[in-house]
Amino acid sequence: MNRLARPTDSRMIGGVCAALARRFGTSATTMRVIFLLSCLLPGPQFLLYIALWILFPSEGKATRTAW
Repeated sequence: MNRLARPTDSRMIGGVCAALARRFGTSATTMRVIFLLSCLLPGPQFLLYIALWILFPSEGKATRTAW
């Protein structure tokens, strides 16, 4: 499995679905459809998306080191 980092090339809004798709080995389109279908259910999907957007580092920042 790959590291969770938001890619810079296949983003639509924040890159969260693309990062999850890379992590689990699916296409970004499939992950986006799953997210949209989950929005039909009651729950905090949008809040979770925003939290993951904040928590997942951008791909360029994830590869750099602090030292």
